[in-house]
Amino acid sequence: MEKMCKNDLMNLIQSTNFTLIELGLYLDTHPNCPCGLSAYQDYSDMLKRAVEIYERRFEPITIYGVENEDSWSWVETPWPWQKGCDC
Repeated sequence: MEKMCKNDLMNLIQSTNFTLIELGLYLDTHPNCPCGLSAYQDYSDMLKRAVEIYERRFEPITIYGVENEDSWSWVETPWPWQKGCDC
């Protein structure tokens, strides 16, 4: 993940987030499924790591990733529709 380009890393984040939503829906009806619970934890860990790498290398994805000790840096990065691929 560390060496993925910006576009590939964002695609990983989006697909992993989708998978987590689907697994959450599955677990709503199968709350004690050990395979579902394990998969959810694995994908959750993967998403956290991917977001951490993306925000460290590129820019915050959400306002929760903003470093805001001295100023509000969220407005200093491109808006979602202004972002392109930096591969």
